[in-house]
Amino acid sequence: MKPSASSGEAALRLYLEYLAVEKGLARNSVAAYGRDLGKLVAFLRAGRVPLARVTEETLALFIRRESAGGLSARSLARLVSALRSFFRFAVLSGFVPKDPSSRLATPSTWLALPKFLTVGEVEELLRAPDPDRPNGVRDRAMLEVLYGSGLRVSELASLRRAEVNRGEGFLVCRGKGGKERIVPLGRQAGEAIGRYLAEVRPRLDPDGAREELFLSRLGRPFTRQGLWKLLRKHAAAAGLAPARITPHVLRHSFATHLLERGADLRSVQLMLGHSRITTTQIYTHVSRERLRRVYDRFHPRA
Repeated sequence: MKPSASSGEAALRLYLEYLAVEKGLARNSVAAYGRDLGKLVAFLRAGRVPLARVTEETLALFIRRESAGGLSARSLARLVSALRSFFRFAVLSGFVPKDPSSRLATPSTWLALPKFLTVGEVEELLRAPDPDRPNGVRDRAMLEVLYGSGLRVSELASLRRAEVNRGEGFLVCRGKGGKERIVPLGRQAGEAIGRYLAEVRPRLDPDGAREELFLSRLGRPFTRQGLWKLLRKHAAAAGLAPARITPHVLRHSFATHLLERGADLRSVQLMLGHSRITTTQIYTHVSRERLRRVYDRFHPRA
């Protein structure tokens, strides 16, 4: 039976199931698609526009509204990508007769360079947790792993004890879509984890029942929001602006500092778990921009 062409909600529900089950996207990625496309469904509902009658002009109006609401160029690009993917699915599933998104232009994102910390700022942040308190020992280990291995916050939260090999200096990370990758583990991160495992974790998980490496004071795995909160607390203690310090800023710093010291792009791509090297290339723009600032500031003929 052909699905109702007016049901944006039904199409979105099936599309999100398709992303999770058939495409194997991570839960956070599916949720991000749901938020973006949920705005479209609400927009169509408010204008009483059936899904089957959506045109390119309808989508352009929706995108202009989101842009006027303060959405960044990068977020607009993600939104356009989500629209294209959704309407390709909607055509194949019989919700719409033709794809109204096929000619949408993607907003330029080249100016949206990732934010990162200097090496000195990272050192200040890593020193912020109190080494004389159990939570400080744990938090120092978490920050060392975030910066030392470039993990996403969701990857840190789900990292298991069995996935960390301190002796060989690597960890196994389960990234987007359940893909596994091997990431180097720095000496200082390994030492911080060792102290946490010896002195703190047994108090949080006396029976050793939990697989996750890092646990909250209640002995439970961290949520993404809980990790964000801890990071911002330590950023404030280090004298850094908490609003600009996120787990992804540490990931950006990891990549930028590697490239600035001569790491090759392909290696950084593998460590970050990017499926496309074009995603990693944005860090070369960061390094070039920084070099240009240094040149302009110090060269007598700049």
